Amino acid sequence: MFWLFRRDFLDGFVEAADGFAWVDWAGAVAALDAGRLPCSAGEGTVLRVAASITESIPVDLRTLAGLDGRALGLVARAVLAAGGDEAGAVSW
Repeated sequence: MFWLFRRDFLDGFVEAADGFAWVDWAGAVAALDAGRLPCSAGEGTVLRVAASITESIPVDLRTLAGLDGRALGLVARAVLAAGGDEAGAVSW
């Protein structure tokens, strides 16, 4: 969502080579915890959820209650995609 547009995040935690890019999620969460990656509570939650999905870094799901509708929708789509739902949509 917004992290990939932040220069401090890109410069500090994203590496690219040979057409591939990867994120140092553990480093980003450590920087967040140490106050070196300032952001809103919602942005921090989104970062922690992404780190949890990709690197199994624990996240307290109670923090999702603080997200606005847009951020919560994006998190839900990411969780669905991680679970194998290619469309990232709920099918009931």
